[in-house]
Amino acid sequence: MADAARQAVEASQQDWKIGVDIGGTFIDFCALESRSGRIASLKVLTTPDDPGAELMTGLSLLAEREGLQPEAISRFVHGTTVGINTVIQRRGVSLALLTNAGFEDVIELARLKMPDVYSLFCSRPEQLIARDMIFGIPARLRADGSEARAPDMKAVAAAVAAARAKGAAGIIISFLHSWRDDAQETAIKSEIEKLAPDLFVFTSSEVWPVIREYERTTTAILNGYVHPRVSGYLTALEDKLASRGVKAPALLTKSNGGVMNAAEGKRSCVQMLLSGTASGVIGAAWLARLAGEKHVLTLDIGGTSADFALIIDGEPQFGTGELIGEFPLHIPSVSVSSIGVGGGSIASIDAHGVLRVGPESAGSTPGPACYGRGGTQATVTDAMAVCGWLGHSEMAYGQLQVDVGLARAAVLTLAERIGRSVEEVSQAILDIAISEMFVEVEKLASRAGVDLREFTLMPFGGGGPMLGAFLAREFRMAKVIGPPRPGVVSALGGLVADLRGDFIKTVFTHLSPEAVPLLRGSSEALSDEGRGWLIKQGHEGPVELRISADMRYVGQSFEIEVPLQAGWVAEGDLAAMEEAFHAMHARLYDFADPDGGIEIVNLRLSAIGAGPAPQTTVGLDEIVGMAEPEREIPVYTGKAFEWIGLYRRDQLHPGGRFSGPAVVAQDDTTFAIPAGTQVAIDRHLNLHLTFSE
Repeated sequence: MADAARQAVEASQQDWKIGVDIGGTFIDFCALESRSGRIASLKVLTTPDDPGAELMTGLSLLAEREGLQPEAISRFVHGTTVGINTVIQRRGVSLALLTNAGFEDVIELARLKMPDVYSLFCSRPEQLIARDMIFGIPARLRADGSEARAPDMKAVAAAVAAARAKGAAGIIISFLHSWRDDAQETAIKSEIEKLAPDLFVFTSSEVWPVIREYERTTTAILNGYVHPRVSGYLTALEDKLASRGVKAPALLTKSNGGVMNAAEGKRSCVQMLLSGTASGVIGAAWLARLAGEKHVLTLDIGGTSADFALIIDGEPQFGTGELIGEFPLHIPSVSVSSIGVGGGSIASIDAHGVLRVGPESAGSTPGPACYGRGGTQATVTDAMAVCGWLGHSEMAYGQLQVDVGLARAAVLTLAERIGRSVEEVSQAILDIAISEMFVEVEKLASRAGVDLREFTLMPFGGGGPMLGAFLAREFRMAKVIGPPRPGVVSALGGLVADLRGDFIKTVFTHLSPEAVPLLRGSSEALSDEGRGWLIKQGHEGPVELRISADMRYVGQSFEIEVPLQAGWVAEGDLAAMEEAFHAMHARLYDFADPDGGIEIVNLRLSAIGAGPAPQTTVGLDEIVGMAEPEREIPVYTGKAFEWIGLYRRDQLHPGGRFSGPAVVAQDDTTFAIPAGTQVAIDRHLNLHLTFSE
């Protein structure tokens, strides 16, 4: 009784905020005790056969190790891959699509682009809705929003009956010009709810009311395709948290880097398809600002992929059209580029005798061979172990012990086939992985028009610190910064994220004095919508409204997003809006036409309610001088083994310095530091790596 009473008192004096992120191999926890500034982190192996079980395991371990009591949790933010995995694995529900008669091929035609324009043999992906599940309904709005023909409700009834007979679980409604007037879509939805209350229904105008029927339709389809699995998962999540005694409502990370409550997540499933990758960038941006870094390239390597993003002037970059599997997502998202190379990526030899890496991954089950969980195929992690960068300490907070012998056995099967040593093949695996990342990062930098030599690389995730410094060296980047807990940065991102809702209104008008009333009224309507959304999310603090416009020169087919000031729109300051557009166009394309006519296609608004601002404490005195390694270890550095220093992250202090080659071991990951690298530790315990010429 005394222990129980003491724990109750301690719990009442604590205030924990928790960020959780589920990846392909691990579920990551980052917990902040607000009053003391103490941060606790943890990794737990995922349980694909029992989703959610790993969450309960992690909470139990945090209670055991940190004294974290469920009733002391005031904020719980969760990022999940359930939605995106549903699309990638094509495990969503059967859907029917109702659209205008004569436009049944809208998703097949798409934008008439092939996945690989340089391949004569590439083909388009199979659509998420089969052609025989798409029904044309006699109905039509004109481009100005006036009704040319009212919906034929008998045709709607026939389509619903046919869809039910073919096993549809839900129906998507997407009609031409519903961005101007959603009355037809709404009327058809009401009719379907009467005819088939057992089917869920989404309209394109409620999911994302944007001009261009393909973009609007495919976004609505993605929302419906994942809806049952995401909704079911979130309901189970809420039940499990309640059974554990967690009273804080579940918040979910979104593709735009913000968070929303679970109730909205069950309906707006499409908003969280990229939640994990986005929250990683948000966490990295927060860490970068803390360290005083303005321009950062993030490198998030997990078990199955490597994700890259740019942080410019301390802010993540946003965009639309991010790929979800094989399908574009047309809602605002943190701009992230991905490639199927991660720590669990499998190395193989193709029919031509060429060594390849990925995109197949060993995942968490069975995982890399060196994990000793049944994996037999060589992976990037196994190559790191053979070369000696791994295997000198436990991994994942003591859950894994690297078995170098198993790693060597896995690589040996490849080495024997091509007549090379195990070490040479392992080094080749690492070189291939880095070269594939190089190509993807180079594309990202070219699209953004930036010089990576002016950027700092921030590697995180379980595998980022293992390969990040080698990639940065190839780009001749200025610096690499290693945060204190790189393995759980995505979980940290959820912990510090703001409430953020994005709203859009298509205005499609010339930038002229006649358009000012339309722009002003649309801006005010978006602002009211944004404030109302934050109130529904339970936000009571200050509100930030960011407005932007999708603009283009007259005659262009597509537009660019230009940040605006609310005062420009309210006051009709056309000159300021024109100047902002010309400047953005010149930055992106090195060209501007000051005399060209301008169109505004969409007004956008982001409504932001500030999240927590953690005040973390280091609690260590600065110790200036050379850090001492724990011991020396043999590492294969490309041509031969050499003895290098092994450092423990928890033994490094602010002001400390050392040189590479070296290995820094810690609970959540391992930093591999190449030769010719100088390392300094700042007051936040970040590692700052710089390279000698």
